[in-house]
Amino acid sequence: MSEFNKREEGFEKKFALDEEQKFRAEARRNRLLGLWAAEKLGITGEAATAYAREVVAADFEEAGDGDVLRKVMADFAARNVAVTEPTIRAKMSELIAVAAAEVKGGK
Repeated sequence: MSEFNKREEGFEKKFALDEEQKFRAEARRNRLLGLWAAEKLGITGEAATAYAREVVAADFEEAGDGDVLRKVMADFAARNVAVTEPTIRAKMSELIAVAAAEVKGGK
């Protein structure tokens, strides 16, 4: 195998690892967001864990964060919880940093 091929293979492996970590961080962020939203909605215990799983599952509806944002906003609206879209987006940004650190740390 030539040096070029070895380098190319190395870059491909790094890209695959980076993408996997990104996926895991986004899923973890969505779980954390679900737990945060559950608290705001007055959901506790196992029901909060189940709600967090629903938020994670919502992310598979379409590419991007819009599906998760819409789900959480709709749930807040249904229960008359006054949380704005910018607040949810800010929480998502905060939690992606936490989740990425947890994924890199092996948690």
